Amino acid sequence: MDLISVIIINWNGKKLVSECLDGLRRQTCQAFRAILVDNGSNDGSLDFIKHHYPEVETIALPENLGFSRANNIALKAIKTEYVALLNNDAVPHPLWLKTLVEALEEHLEAGFAASKMFFYDKPRIIDRAGDAYTRAGTGLLRGRGRSSINYDRQEWIFGACAGAALYRTLMLHDIGLFDEDFFLVYEDVDLSFRAQLKGYKCLYVPEAIVHHKASSSIIYDSPTSVYYGHRNLEWVYIKNMPTGLILKTIFLHIIYDIGAFFFFTTRGRSKDFVKAKLDALKGLKKALKKRRQIQRSRIVDDDYIWGLMAKEHFFQRLSRRL
Repeated sequence: MDLISVIIINWNGKKLVSECLDGLRRQTCQAFRAILVDNGSNDGSLDFIKHHYPEVETIALPENLGFSRANNIALKAIKTEYVALLNNDAVPHPLWLKTLVEALEEHLEAGFAASKMFFYDKPRIIDRAGDAYTRAGTGLLRGRGRSSINYDRQEWIFGACAGAALYRTLMLHDIGLFDEDFFLVYEDVDLSFRAQLKGYKCLYVPEAIVHHKASSSIIYDSPTSVYYGHRNLEWVYIKNMPTGLILKTIFLHIIYDIGAFFFFTTRGRSKDFVKAKLDALKGLKKALKKRRQIQRSRIVDDDYIWGLMAKEHFFQRLSRRL
């Protein structure tokens, strides 16, 4: 019986997915079933996968339903103890699954585990070493652009990038799956926050290596990236930030939003940014309803969440973007 389910979401990824699936074939741990959910591709990738990778189970969706909903469709049927999520543009090292499973089996207090993700074309430079969340109420790609030597030890962190992560299935059923209103971007930050509020820790596992063709599907600072990123950023904050910590973070959060507006104005993306914030406000009532349920069920205190959050360094963030 398989121990792990591996879910890959594909959308017009024919040119990307082969290396991903070849990487799964090379895993030293083979106690898994691979499930590929195709989000209405029109590039022939689904037929390509069925022909060249017959061992991969496929779910064909009629249209692009987004990352969150596509994952949830597969997750609802999962019966294995663990579920791994892997981007179709991520190439896993042969020990990737083995090291993630061993880490969770050794650390029973961990509900999920994050991988060490390198840039595909810069194989010693970090794409991200899990996710951070700052005291300005915004996500942060942990370690991006830094050398791997800075991230070579296991440690407790805020969250995992869903592009290469392992979750206990029981945890997902307890906290709820991805928020389908997000469509894409920040859905994994939201899930990580909800997990932490219910006492599920995230372990960063540096031995679990993938090489990631970053921004292959969603172009960096594209209208899609800016809109969903900055709409969903607000929903994560509204839904999950404990009331006592809103008082400590709201000023920095507003400064971040003002700075981001001016930044994206210089990039010709001001309309996308403003639309994102207006639509976030339109969804406020629904987000507050979700907030009430999340906050009622949380079991950790404010100090624990505050200790997880990274200090916000606005100028460092800006220098990385430039």
